[in-house]
Amino acid sequence: MADMNGSPTPARLEGKLTAIVVCWVLGLGTLVAWNTMLTIGDYYYALFPRYHPARVLTLVYEPFALGTIAILAYKEAKIDTRKRNLAGFTLFFLSTFALLILDLATSGKGGIGNYIGICIIVAVFGIADAHIEGGMVGDLSLMCPEFIQSFFAGLAASGALTSALRMMTKAAFDKTNHGLRKGVILFLAISTFIELLCIFLYAFVFPKLPIVKHFRAKAASEGSKTVTADLAAAGIQTQGDNDDKQLNRLSNKQLFFQNIDYALGVFLIYVLTLSIFPGFLYENTGNHKLGSWYAIVLIAMYNVWDLIARYIPLIECLKIESRKGLMVAILCRLVFIPAFYFTAKYGDQGWMIMLTSLLGLTNGYLTVCVFTAAPKGYKGPEQNALGNLLVLFLLGGIFAGVALDWLWLIGNGSF
Repeated sequence: MADMNGSPTPARLEGKLTAIVVCWVLGLGTLVAWNTMLTIGDYYYALFPRYHPARVLTLVYEPFALGTIAILAYKEAKIDTRKRNLAGFTLFFLSTFALLILDLATSGKGGIGNYIGICIIVAVFGIADAHIEGGMVGDLSLMCPEFIQSFFAGLAASGALTSALRMMTKAAFDKTNHGLRKGVILFLAISTFIELLCIFLYAFVFPKLPIVKHFRAKAASEGSKTVTADLAAAGIQTQGDNDDKQLNRLSNKQLFFQNIDYALGVFLIYVLTLSIFPGFLYENTGNHKLGSWYAIVLIAMYNVWDLIARYIPLIECLKIESRKGLMVAILCRLVFIPAFYFTAKYGDQGWMIMLTSLLGLTNGYLTVCVFTAAPKGYKGPEQNALGNLLVLFLLGGIFAGVALDWLWLIGNGSF
């Protein structure tokens, strides 16, 4: 086993498998609340049919996520990663619980007041996501590639899990009184529990694993100040003479220009994905034999293939490490735009399901390839900074994609 720099990790260190599992669960917790919102979109379309919830809620979420990560990425060298990540998981726990309480208190009624309340909670989701995603990617960039791959697999698993649960709850409650709402309440309760579990795992389990302590101690010896609190939680005190080492690291500007292709690649991956998913799949795919199940099946297929694809780079012969190769693969995805347009207009549901699966497959695969390749060759503080920069461009791509998604409505004359 090697770290991000290719240096061998001492064989005596224990806890690698446990760390991989914990990273997966933390990735699950990072997006399970938001993916729950996306997956129960049919419920919100029933409550707020005129307000385009899949598009509006995403458009509310992203500015808060992007603004927060921009501030955090700029100040990442001085921010305590432990406090940052715990703040993010706590915000997710409280806001998911608030969403559950709001639905129970209003008895699942529609109306502009309830819609505004949901939008406020979704804005908090965005702030929480920026805290965790940037913090965890930066932290795991200090360690071995398997950890960051597992975290990104957990992000995708949150979508696959919520899609599977949504299909089961729809099948179980569809014919019952208020069946749609019962499934949503169950969803929100599960999401709240997962967020609470993540708080416990990150606070008390992850920092005490020997292999995690090794990588964080190594980063601290290279001048990183972001790991100090996590090392203290594991019973390790760091030296106070790392200021000179911190000053010798590359600046964020230098890191950006050295990795501008990776940053642009991540941006383009998510611009394209979010210009189609989920808004187009909910509102622009027409009526089909699957009826109310159609959008749910499309979202599920995207999420499942996104998850599967994030494990493909573990097979070395199938992993793209060439920077030029990655950019070519990313640019090739632009063909999805005319493909989705003509399939929605002239194709049947089988072709749309296949296209949606390919969208998820390429999204997950290319994301892991970029995030595992980019940190190689840098020191700990630089890897943390680069991880935050890439997440900034990822969220920027999501925001741009969500904004462009509205063009489908304008083009169809349904705005």
